[in-house]
Amino acid sequence: MASSASHQHTLAGPAIFAGVGVHSGQHVRVSIRPAAAGTGVVFVRTDIQDRDNRVPARGEAVVQTRLGTVIGNAAGVTVSTVEHLMAALAALGVDNAIVELDGPEVPIMDGSAEPFVEILDRTGLRRQEASRNYIEILETIEVVEDEKRAALSPSDRFEMAFEVLFDSEAIGRQRVDMVLDEDSFRAEFADCRTFGFAADVDALRAAGLARGGSLDNVVVIEGDEIVNPEGLRRPDEMVRHKALDALGDLYLLGAPLIGRFEGLYSGHGINNALVRALLARPESWRLRTFNEPYAQAV
Repeated sequence: MASSASHQHTLAGPAIFAGVGVHSGQHVRVSIRPAAAGTGVVFVRTDIQDRDNRVPARGEAVVQTRLGTVIGNAAGVTVSTVEHLMAALAALGVDNAIVELDGPEVPIMDGSAEPFVEILDRTGLRRQEASRNYIEILETIEVVEDEKRAALSPSDRFEMAFEVLFDSEAIGRQRVDMVLDEDSFRAEFADCRTFGFAADVDALRAAGLARGGSLDNVVVIEGDEIVNPEGLRRPDEMVRHKALDALGDLYLLGAPLIGRFEGLYSGHGINNALVRALLARPESWRLRTFNEPYAQAV
């Protein structure tokens, strides 16, 4: 379902699904609906009627980043774990959509973005008569927190480089460096699942997190072993999932990127810090359409 790179797209009709939130444990029903050109992605909490229940998917709306990206509005309405769905919308070229959900969290599905890709494929996209804007990176922007780093730098396409390092031999050091487009996302990233450590489960649940987590939706690591009976989908599934997360977090900029992202041990918090740093420096990027010539990097 490749979309035209020059025009905005929305869904051809509603895409309806349901599942459990990995942190809340609540069963949530979702309907992704078409939206007018220029709308962007907007989440709507249909279970809330007494105040503003619309939460635009924007970087400045991020209110929490512990083990997932949570967005919220001025009325205190939040939507959790938006990153996997946002990654699928970004990769497939969905510019405009209304995501209605009757609970606090986007369902985790199998822990990857692949179920969302399949749902969008079944529904299909509709081209809109409006040009798609891209964010072209003109200057390198980076955020460093201790040993973690996230950066965006100029490129004539969207590239994703990511590196992780964990003590567990089940992960170790993993690195991926690729051009990320719809084809590579489908083939190399979409099926890579979120992961966690068995030793952390009790503390997470005591903090109100991971209540819906299971071997059906999380790769669980105990010591140097993978607990899931089926094992990994890819030898480097963890770093590829981190890149998937980063794609979803970056799509909160509101437009696809032309530039190179580099993440070193980064997570949702530093990804959002990078988004905010970019928005705070408008001289470091520009909006352009697909057919415009590249600006000179300064």
